[in-house]
Amino acid sequence: MAERTTYDSNNIFAKILRGEIPSHRVYEDDAVVAFMDVMPQGPGHTLVVPKAPSRNLLDADPAVFGPLFANVQKLARAVKKAFDADGVTVMQFNEPASGQTVFHLHVHIIPRFEGIPLKPHSGQMEKPEVLAENAGKIRKALGS
Repeated sequence: MAERTTYDSNNIFAKILRGEIPSHRVYEDDAVVAFMDVMPQGPGHTLVVPKAPSRNLLDADPAVFGPLFANVQKLARAVKKAFDADGVTVMQFNEPASGQTVFHLHVHIIPRFEGIPLKPHSGQMEKPEVLAENAGKIRKALGS
């Protein structure tokens, strides 16, 4: 399959960044927005999305990476604390063969617990009230 190389400004994350689609935001600064994954692989599954448009890591301006990954670290610490997790998985996918389904650069942060596997990314939507509660836990951990 041919690789697409142009950024589609109508992807779902671009729409979330513009406020056209609601999200459960946990953090925002000049460089990124972080929000709850609506199809989480575990409680607290958070996405960190740079505001700069790029399909993925392969075509992003390298200047995006410093602010993006500094925020990924800050949010990973908050997610781990908020859920009293044993660890945290940080994942980033590039192109369909890797599992990328939304073509805007993003990083997954998932709290992990000993002996509990990740749920598959099945397309099952989490209840909005659960996402709102989890977002609140992370915002509280960021503030402390």
